[in-house]
Amino acid sequence: MATNLQFIKSASGTSVSSLSVTDCFSADYDVYYVSISKADFTGNAYTQIRFLDSSGSLINQTEYDYATLDMYANASFAQLRGTSQTSIPNFALAQSGSADFGGISMYIYNPFDSSSYTFVTIQSSSFSSYGRGSKHIGVHKSAEQLSGIQMNRSDGATMDNLTVNVYGVK
Repeated sequence: MATNLQFIKSASGTSVSSLSVTDCFSADYDVYYVSISKADFTGNAYTQIRFLDSSGSLINQTEYDYATLDMYANASFAQLRGTSQTSIPNFALAQSGSADFGGISMYIYNPFDSSSYTFVTIQSSSFSSYGRGSKHIGVHKSAEQLSGIQMNRSDGATMDNLTVNVYGVK
């Protein structure tokens, strides 16, 4: 895969229950890299994403499938998966506090292509009573042009000091 990243857009938030990066996808790139290296959370919950359609509206219908491998430092690995979900859930589980979040690294494939599904691969690390990492794949199962991405927490917990950076991959 190409490794030349072109910065596109950043979004930040404090005391927010969700954060959207709008108008970040275009015909200029087929692949995007999303990086989240710091965040503070108010509760023990997973991170989840949803996409924004071409008009900027949140897509929260049952159009997402996902699979996750949670790799625990203190126990056997676990698999999570689901079909017909309202988001791509279950990655980057972290308790409250800045020291519990390790980061999220995400690739998004073909979000602007209206004739293709949009796929994601995600890696994350976190601490929730023990160290853990996760590998994640997901798909938005509607061939439509997407304009952005929204992040939130599965329990509605607020996020502080959150910055999401979006890059195009050349």
